[in-house]
Amino acid sequence: MTIHNLSEQNSILHQFFAEIRDVQIHSDRMRFRRNIERIGEIMAYEISKTLQYKPANITTPLGIARIPLISDSVVLATIMRAGLPFHQGFLSYFDHADNAFVSASRRYNADHSSFDIVVEYLSSPSIEGKTLLIVDPMLATCGSLELSYKALLQRGTPKTIHVACVIASQQGIETAQAVFPKDKTTIWAGAIDPDLNDKAYIVPGLGDAGDLSFGEKI
Repeated sequence: MTIHNLSEQNSILHQFFAEIRDVQIHSDRMRFRRNIERIGEIMAYEISKTLQYKPANITTPLGIARIPLISDSVVLATIMRAGLPFHQGFLSYFDHADNAFVSASRRYNADHSSFDIVVEYLSSPSIEGKTLLIVDPMLATCGSLELSYKALLQRGTPKTIHVACVIASQQGIETAQAVFPKDKTTIWAGAIDPDLNDKAYIVPGLGDAGDLSFGEKI
């Protein structure tokens, strides 16, 4: 299994990360969503370099241009709700992809000392023999990612899998390595942070990506 940590190379990506982590900017939801979207666009571009291509003849006003186009059948799967801005970044580049949506969320007990992961919704085309991109902004414990992946397998077995996250914890990466098939999975992280706190949030992380994008929930 290959793991790409995009923060290991200097790029404009660092500017977007500085802003999504900065508590002074968190009150601007539109800016937060747009930065998450832009990180998705950059990551989609990086992933596109690893896909399969087939040359096609394109007719121009003056002749024929031979251009390699993606030949993989791509399914772009997102874990709601936090994943929606990240998904839009990917969709801006993989605009011909089919799309899948899974609702997986933490359900806390009364005193918020522990939680279960619950999958309540799945909308997906067949993923049989296709290239599956699962995009989830925060890979903390890997619990929601694991359950979402297992739910998607009800729709077939993909040829290859790309897991993309904005920020991952080291623990989440290690769990994902155990959950996903090693021979056909690639993990892409914008950054990998070292720790989880006692509430299983990534540290230093950025907080709750869903709340920062759309407002606090009850």
